[in-house]
Amino acid sequence: MRGVIRKLNDDGFGVLKGILVPFSAPGDEIIVERVERVKKRRVASQWKLVRSSPLRVGPRCKAFGKCGGCTLQHLNYDYQLEFKRKKLKRILGFEVEVVPSPKIFGHRNRIDLAITKDGIGFRERGKWWKIVDIDECPVFGKTSREAIERLKEFIEEEKISVWNIKKDEGFLRYMVLREGKFTEEVMVNFVTKEGNLPDPTNYFDFDSIYWSVNRSKSDVSYGDIERFWGKEFIRERLDDVDYLIHPNSFFQTNSYQAVNLVRKVSELVEGEKILDMYSGVGTFGIYLAKRGFNVKGFDSNEFAIEMARRNVEINNVDAEFEVASDREVSVKGFDTVIVDPPRAGLHPRLVKRLNREKPGVIVYVSCNPETFARDVKMLDYRIDEIVALDMFPHTPHVELVAKLV
Repeated sequence: MRGVIRKLNDDGFGVLKGILVPFSAPGDEIIVERVERVKKRRVASQWKLVRSSPLRVGPRCKAFGKCGGCTLQHLNYDYQLEFKRKKLKRILGFEVEVVPSPKIFGHRNRIDLAITKDGIGFRERGKWWKIVDIDECPVFGKTSREAIERLKEFIEEEKISVWNIKKDEGFLRYMVLREGKFTEEVMVNFVTKEGNLPDPTNYFDFDSIYWSVNRSKSDVSYGDIERFWGKEFIRERLDDVDYLIHPNSFFQTNSYQAVNLVRKVSELVEGEKILDMYSGVGTFGIYLAKRGFNVKGFDSNEFAIEMARRNVEINNVDAEFEVASDREVSVKGFDTVIVDPPRAGLHPRLVKRLNREKPGVIVYVSCNPETFARDVKMLDYRIDEIVALDMFPHTPHVELVAKLV
């Protein structure tokens, strides 16, 4: 089948007569050579580019087109932002400004590299069993090349067994890299099955080196901490606030855009008493406490709250963080409630509580515009101000921040 791609769907796939074409661009003339059914959708698994769209740029990553991490790297950045604006208008029904990421390469502060007999890298798009071998990840930066080179030496010289994904065999499974973009501190976490890890300090001289053991049957890039070398934590700094980074703690993946995110949240809050729901390690709450707000935070993850309390100490601020689920916390008496839920959105019980107890302002931070739109319809609030931040260049994803009154 031959034709011209006219549009992208919300996942960033080109559409040609009902067939989804990954890594294509509006204006591309293509020939579809093979089509497969994937979850009730017809997807072009093999196609040929006849004439390039003017929207195309040369992707910086050599693995682009196979690796499932970036789907829009072949599109110029202005068009990526336009694509996200159009996507948000379709979902929300109105125009939303999309703030560009300050950097579109070297911006990610975390990558999870699978270590397999077929290579070191990320999964091929749509194929959980197949790894795209890489030398470097440009969205993470030059540290990834150094780490991968050292990892290959480590495996070869120490004769370490690596992962056979299909057979679920092998000792060394993942290398997780984390980097404080503003502090330049680097952490590497080796995730293995049961066994013995040779001393990695002869090969890696990063600030923090961890060994974690995944004792579950799940394919995850974290585990129980076996030991560490060097610093227990690395730090990231957003403006004047320091945050401790641990292998098992979450932090916004684009540090440069995270600065804009915390600044925007601080602009939108009102009053003195702030409730930080889904607080995690205290990213918003501690930033606000540093600016004199009276902050109380909650999260259901005990380890996240432990990290939030440590972050309170190192920043010398007055804020409280407690373990509780979104179904338990009362929002009564707070001037502003910040909610930053997972992709599934707000729990229905929390929506009812917000409607019943009526805090003056809700600041809603969302990585999923669809569940955001659903929740806003259920809340007895209107959008007073909203902006999108491109936290995830080269992907179809975007972060929303809205003030609801």
